[in-house]
Amino acid sequence: MRWYTGLFYWGEIVSKTKTVDDHLATFPRARLMTAVTPVERLARLSEALDIDLWIKRDDLTGLGLGGNKTRQLEFYFGEALKQQADTVLITGAVQSNFVRSTAAAAALLGMKAVLQLEERVSGMGDPYYRSGNVLLAKLLGAEHMSYPKGEDEVGADNALHERADQLRAEGRNPYVIHLGLAHPPLGALGYVACGDELSRQLEDFDVAVVPSGSGATHAGFLTGLRLATHRADVFGICVRRDQESQKLRLQTMLEKLSGLLRLENGIASEDIITWDGALAPGYGRIGETTRNALSLMAKTEGVFLDPVYTAKTFAGLLGLLKEGRIKPGQKVVMVHTGGIPALFGYQEELDVA
Repeated sequence: MRWYTGLFYWGEIVSKTKTVDDHLATFPRARLMTAVTPVERLARLSEALDIDLWIKRDDLTGLGLGGNKTRQLEFYFGEALKQQADTVLITGAVQSNFVRSTAAAAALLGMKAVLQLEERVSGMGDPYYRSGNVLLAKLLGAEHMSYPKGEDEVGADNALHERADQLRAEGRNPYVIHLGLAHPPLGALGYVACGDELSRQLEDFDVAVVPSGSGATHAGFLTGLRLATHRADVFGICVRRDQESQKLRLQTMLEKLSGLLRLENGIASEDIITWDGALAPGYGRIGETTRNALSLMAKTEGVFLDPVYTAKTFAGLLGLLKEGRIKPGQKVVMVHTGGIPALFGYQEELDVA
């Protein structure tokens, strides 16, 4: 049965295989998703760009204004609940969608959230520190702490463990969600599920485009598609590192993910595609290509993108089309990972007249 509601195409939700479900069933999972997220065809952009363009609406995951982190947190909170934790600690940028979503999940489950905010983006104005995800996390009652560096994953994780030790001394049972690659990528399991979900909604697309930052979304999505025997090219659009550095990060994460899932065959190196043509001027910064992509999507399709991840992802799609790596007439799916609250933290940088 196929479901249509207006512009939203919900696809076939009848499982064609139990392979991915079987792999994921061994992991504890806190059900935070509202429902399967829809796939929407972008008709006006399809005509303008001469491709068949679709968007996977993971901005509509539900909890705490949605976004891709809800999928990842199902597995982190599943493990936290298994360990009977009453507090969850996590690190992210000041306008991190991950920390906001963590605070929402903690509130839903009756837990305490400790959010450590890194200084990844310098020289930002007052709205960046007070509005958007920062405001929402405070409304959710989360504890905030800060970390002065933006490229020190080990140091940030250690700082969380120091706070966790203090909480244990106070009689609490904390659980740390790590940044560093030394730890099992439980969050990537959420996008293994997403890759399988999309393969059951649209079986015949040629290309998928996803943001590639921490690597969990990109690695999980690619693995999920391949486990579902879907062979579409997956382009990871770099939002934080250059494409060579990001590919190395993806290789490490995919190796750990394959081990976590006990897969006999991992993802081949040539299957890991990264592209950094929309990265400038760097993480959390809005360059001309990002600004133009954000504006084009809003004015053509009425869909909002965030300046840190999804606007750069769409800018990447446009760049790949210009380079001929995405070809006219191909069926292309862009994964919209949410992050809309961050728009309000970037109002000075967007300077919309």
